[in-house]
Amino acid sequence: MQASFSDLEYAAKKKVTRRDRFLREIEAVTPWSALIAEIEPFYPKGEGRGRPPIGLERILRMYVAQQCFGFSDEGTEDAIYDSQAVRGFIRIDLGREAAPDATTLLKFRRLLEKHQLTERIFAAINEHLATKGLMLREGTVVDATIIAAPSSTKNQKGERDPEMHQTQKGNQWHFGMKAHIGADAESGLVHTLVTTPANTADVTQAHALLHGDERIAFGDAGYQGVEKRKENLNTNVQWEVALRPGKRKALPDTPLGRLNEQIEKLKASVRAKVEHPFHIVKNLFQLKKVRYRGLAKNTAQLFTLFGLANLLIAKRRLFELNAQGAS
Repeated sequence: MQASFSDLEYAAKKKVTRRDRFLREIEAVTPWSALIAEIEPFYPKGEGRGRPPIGLERILRMYVAQQCFGFSDEGTEDAIYDSQAVRGFIRIDLGREAAPDATTLLKFRRLLEKHQLTERIFAAINEHLATKGLMLREGTVVDATIIAAPSSTKNQKGERDPEMHQTQKGNQWHFGMKAHIGADAESGLVHTLVTTPANTADVTQAHALLHGDERIAFGDAGYQGVEKRKENLNTNVQWEVALRPGKRKALPDTPLGRLNEQIEKLKASVRAKVEHPFHIVKNLFQLKKVRYRGLAKNTAQLFTLFGLANLLIAKRRLFELNAQGAS
């Protein structure tokens, strides 16, 4: 695409904004061709009469930008007009064409949800990382996080989302859903995602977070007794679960007690890797509260967000591999 005068002026600016840097990182590490290949069989071909559909790569880039910054559909359309960085990422020149509108993006999101394409996007990203040697299969760390949902009943139906529930964590009550993930114990990359209402116990989903080739699995104290559950009796996985805080504090100051304390610290250092994807999704992508109603739509979004989180976790290694390939 030929650069306009505004593009050249923007490229010559002295300061590179954080949005510029972030979008360049996403641009560099995303396997666009693999993602397009997953969606293309389901995307309208534009045959016959009527307005032809937006190019698949462009609407996919628009969707990725929306997920990265937590925009609404209308907010994404506005960002295209407001931000040169977003326009450059989507590859659109407003001097020659209009930006895709919010309704077009809404229909694309619904297409992804209808055909479970975000799960295929997540799998395609993980397959891309596996071919780079970044996804190992010997160990898994399991964990869950609560994502809040609006608890207000001031809506058309006068009720809360029936698929969300409340649960108590410590002395505080939360209303929403849970995202359960299984992450690679070596790299911290997420390979499995399951969502449930917030009142579902973590230990009940542990078996669903394993890919089947693990020899060892790690979990926090919420997974105590996981190896005794009937769905885990016939597996060969060695579970390393943290002691409950009360039992850990009660460890005696003896050689054996100090050894057990060191073991707990080592297990905690492995489990810490599973917190990084949660940090990216909640703080960088700003998903501290669900944006849609029901589990299905929010699950579809989470597959995209954790796939992008995997790319950001692996970006340093990907940059090194791309540099080696260029040389």
